[in-house]
Amino acid sequence: MASRRVSSLLSRSLMSSSSSSLFSLRGRDPLMNRGGAYRYSSLASALEDTITPPVKVEHTQLLINGKFVDSASGKTFPTLDPRTGEVIAQVAEGDVEDVNRAVVAARKAFDEGPWPRMTAYERSKILFRFADLIEKHNDEIAALETWDNGKPYEQSAKIEVPMLARVFRYYAGWADKIHGMTVPGDGSHHVQTLHEPIGVAGQIIPWNFPLLMLSWKLGPALACGNTVVLKTAEQTPLSALLVGRLLHEAGLPEGVVNIVSGFGPTAGAAIASHMDIDKVAFTGSTDVGKIILELASKSNLKAVTLELGGKSPFIVCEDADVDQAVDLAHFALFFNQGQCCCAGSRTFVHERVYDEFVEKAKARAINRVVGDPFKSGIEQGPQVDSEQFKKILKYIRHGVDSGATLQAGGDRLGSKGYYIQPTVFSDVKDDMLIAKDEIFGPVQTILKFKDLDEVIARANNSRYGLAAGVFTQNLDTANRLMRALRVGSVWINCFDVFDATIPFGGYKMSGIGREKGIYSLNNYLQVKAVVTAIKNPAWL
Repeated sequence: MASRRVSSLLSRSLMSSSSSSLFSLRGRDPLMNRGGAYRYSSLASALEDTITPPVKVEHTQLLINGKFVDSASGKTFPTLDPRTGEVIAQVAEGDVEDVNRAVVAARKAFDEGPWPRMTAYERSKILFRFADLIEKHNDEIAALETWDNGKPYEQSAKIEVPMLARVFRYYAGWADKIHGMTVPGDGSHHVQTLHEPIGVAGQIIPWNFPLLMLSWKLGPALACGNTVVLKTAEQTPLSALLVGRLLHEAGLPEGVVNIVSGFGPTAGAAIASHMDIDKVAFTGSTDVGKIILELASKSNLKAVTLELGGKSPFIVCEDADVDQAVDLAHFALFFNQGQCCCAGSRTFVHERVYDEFVEKAKARAINRVVGDPFKSGIEQGPQVDSEQFKKILKYIRHGVDSGATLQAGGDRLGSKGYYIQPTVFSDVKDDMLIAKDEIFGPVQTILKFKDLDEVIARANNSRYGLAAGVFTQNLDTANRLMRALRVGSVWINCFDVFDATIPFGGYKMSGIGREKGIYSLNNYLQVKAVVTAIKNPAWL
């Protein structure tokens, strides 16, 4: 039941009501500008007054071998408040030497320490205690996540931190259920398989969902008995350090989880190329994923799982209830400020309902509540940093220049921080950059289609294959699309359902492997075949 409650907060379905959803609160109507799009001046002044976050930053050092320590170089870097661009704290900057220290600690913990040698039941008890501590510190963790990332506090506190606990409970339950098999051979042999931990895992998590991605990687790795060196994103290092402390409060032995904050070209590359790391898992952009794969292959050919970019189609069929389709498509794109790898960022709408859909999608975007993420009722906070902010505005200019119709938004909001107006384009063509590239921001592109054959071909005409959404009342249409779309997840009349049990990953250049569910355990296990000759067997 816990997974259903959490998932219901994160997903939208045909049964949901726009009046009751956390993500469909209504705001003020802005004024229209001369170009026909809308400006949000009525909200801009409210962004100038920021709420003091209800949390103190306690941990800014690296976590190596169970202790918080400075970087070997003594260097630090600033982590910024995306609401203002001001410094929250100076954080230790891990480099190659720090990764080496962390790997030494993880290797010793694996080769000599108690973690892989204790019973699976004992490991599960530590993970269950950890989940309890997450719940105990829910508000503190959520506040750090929002402060560092910019996502609404209500999202962090009511959705993401509870999901963090849920994922660890799920994998705690798996710890003592991982086992091999006895298999028949063709001769007089006893044949069995052993499922063994892979060893030291390197993990690199992104900034858009720091804690959820931490759980998707740490959960299965620890349940299988591995040790870990984890690098946080340089934009969002704070929440993982607090969570690392709680892991050790739960009884995790020293050296099992080591957390290094730092930058991709230094600390990230050191993990991917390290000769004593047995496996690397990365979530981030496709371009960086290619680098990770190359470094892994050029070093010790370590196993690699990659969860990469997406340009997911959201298909609104001709039988759709337009009001419900607009609400769900809005959520599919704008959730988490549009900073979601599986965002429904290509909204394909059947020509029969296209014009009505566009008008209502524009109205929904205009009414989206943007503001300080610590304020109650806020749907959209700032983008994570200035680099992402500038990138999104550049894509918006591309959309205008390429001939798409700007229906709403199109500019920054306020004079400080990284807020962007919820933006909607119509009359979008497949060859436009806004229809091909992963924008990773609050920019909805609406495309028109005539029939299923056409939309299947166009939806699949992408280098990405992470996810898709389908909105229809016709079972035959749903069945056809779910099989035809070349993606790792298809959500039918819902979107962003992320239960711990459901595998997630992509086709094509959206990645390699799956995270969550039973499938992710395979990422952190080796399978060993053991064959023993037997004499005079009673049976074979």
